[in-house]
Order: sequence, then structure tokens, then C-alpha cells
Amino acid sequence: MQYIEYNESKIRGTFDFPIEFYHVNSQHPRYEMPYHWHMEYEIIRILEGDLAVSLDEKELLAKEGDIIFINSGILHAGIPENCIYECIVFDMNMLAKKDSICNKFIQAILNQTILFKEYFPLESTEFHQTVWRLFDILEEKKHGYQLITYGCLYELLGVLLGSNHFITDTLQTPQNHKRILQLKQVFELIENSYATQLSLSQLSKAAGMSPKYFCQFFMQMTHKSPMSYLNYYRIERACFLLTSTDTSITDISFNCGFNDLSYFIKTFKQQKGITPARYRMNNSEPI
Repeated sequence: MQYIEYNESKIRGTFDFPIEFYHVNSQHPRYEMPYHWHMEYEIIRILEGDLAVSLDEKELLAKEGDIIFINSGILHAGIPENCIYECIVFDMNMLAKKDSICNKFIQAILNQTILFKEYFPLESTEFHQTVWRLFDILEEKKHGYQLITYGCLYELLGVLLGSNHFITDTLQTPQNHKRILQLKQVFELIENSYATQLSLSQLSKAAGMSPKYFCQFFMQMTHKSPMSYLNYYRIERACFLLTSTDTSITDISFNCGFNDLSYFIKTFKQQKGITPARYRMNNSEPI
């Protein structure tokens, strides 16, 4: 699995089957899910442990057996605790077929006049059974699994609609919408410039705020200070490079925005609990 950027624009799956399945455990370089968003829809199932999930300004704690449904364009992040989780990311357009009776429903979803409920705690429901079957099909990939995948996606959307697990009018106020856009602008700057010496002034300017107010705003939204989050993102990028390239640890530290190797190693150990060298050794197999 490739590292997912803040604003993901990568192609999922193939042109004619735009859907991806991801299995994430503690050995994965993207075990912690940094803030990001994408135009595709995403379904997460929790296999073990807990996953603290942020969805725009909402926060929830998903446990074993729970399901998270992420609508298009939602800013989201996840902090796992002894967790194994799986994700399916898919382009809703794959279900839009011209002259199909289903198309009017898919278009309403794509236009976001229909927004689905996001959190489904563990229950023995038709929706949970359908989601579980979908994940198992994409994991096993038996001959003809693409046909069953399409059927499962139509089925789970139909179940959501039939069970009234949706709203037809967004509850997000213009003020809340503005706050999310401001945060996305900061994340885009971090994504594009994390390897440079970003300053608090530059980050606050991206949000259109004074540094003092920006620090309060960022802490409220992410529960981290801006500079702490910047270092967090840099370490996550370093994890990806450690497990996907043979670049030296010194070069990786500089490529990820650290001017001092010893500070990089110290920050890495604080965040991951081990040194970069040990992390590379433990995760040497390509993911």
C-alpha cells in the first residue's frame, strides 16, 4: 500500500475497476492514519483493538467489529491502539450506469444530496453482513470476484437507503465548512513543503490567521500543536522511505525536513518507540 497523501488523487485499482483493499496492522508504515481526504468513498472495518477516528470536526472511538463509512471529501484521520483494521476505497462513479434505474440514486449520492451515516457499531445487521462479505471477497479475489463486488456495493447502498441511515440535507454550517477548508489548506502546505524549514508563520498564513489564534485553532482541531503535527507528518514520511527505499537514514532525515540527524533519531524514537535503524530492520519486507 502506498502512503496516502492529505489530498489523495491516486488512481484506485484499475481504470475499469477503481477500488482498492488495504490491510493495516502495527507493522504498516501508515499504521497511524494522518489527516487526509479524497473524492472516493471509504469503508473501514475494525478487526481488533480500537481506532480513534476524526471525521471533519467529529470524533468517535471505533472498536472491534465496528464499521466506519466515510463520505466523499471528508477530512479524516485515525489513531489506532492495538488495532488491526482494513479499508476499502472506491470511486462511486463505477456504479453510475447510464439508463439504469439505480443511476438516480448514485447521482444523488455523488451530488451529496444524500450523505450516509458514518458510524456503525457492531451489530448483527444486514448492512454489517454485506460489508463483511465485501471485504472478504476483495481479500480473497477468487475468479469472478469483480462481479460479486459490484453486487455487494449496490446491496450495501440499498440497505443504507432502506434503513434510513442517511441525511438529505447537510448539517454542516458555513462556519464549520470554512474551518475545514482552512485546515485543509494548512495540510496541503505541509504535504507540499514538509521537507523545507516550514515556520509557524507560514502555517498560520496558509490558514489566514494570526500565529496566536492559529495555534489555538489547530490544537482544537487536531489535539496537537502545529509544529508537533509537522514533525509527526515528517516521521510518517520517514517510515515510508525506510521501508520502501534503501536510502540512508541520514539522507532520509534531511529529505524529511530534519536538519539534525540526532534530533531526527530522538523524535523518531519518541514517536515510534524504536530507532529508525530498528524500524527498518523490523519492516524490511515491502508492503
